[in-house]
Amino acid sequence: MKLNELKGKHGATKKRMRVGRGIGSGKGKTSGKGGKGQTARTGVALAGFEGGQTPLYRRLPKRGFKSYNRKTFAEINLSTLQTAIDAGTLDNKKTIDEDALLAAKVIRRKVDGVRLLAKGALKAKVMLKVTGASEAAKAAVEKAGGSLEIITITRAPVVRKKKIA
Repeated sequence: MKLNELKGKHGATKKRMRVGRGIGSGKGKTSGKGGKGQTARTGVALAGFEGGQTPLYRRLPKRGFKSYNRKTFAEINLSTLQTAIDAGTLDNKKTIDEDALLAAKVIRRKVDGVRLLAKGALKAKVMLKVTGASEAAKAAVEKAGGSLEIITITRAPVVRKKKIA
């Protein structure tokens, strides 16, 4: 068998329909696009249009908001912390802070800080310095004989341009 003798299985490929090639082809004249107008052309912008009826996105009530200065935290669970200590990537003899977690690749980025969550169990005695922690996580660290220090981050204030009236 040679490369030029290879063929796909019967029915594996299908020929492309050539549109707009006469009435006898079955896809002549309008080429399967119906009549004239907006939908017969490219770049149709009818998504959400309901024929003049008030669209669904306007009938439903608006709920909630997103604060423009909200903080995003890198979250870490107790189980992840314990796994990193067992693997030897984190040294529980030293203080574990956000930079140590970043260096050990436990978190990808600090964003606005690191928040400790209580999923899993912590057996090692650790000294932690993080931006935030849940109440259950604080209790678990203290139960294991460790200490937890919550540090506050200071961000530069958001400066908005004044509108000229």
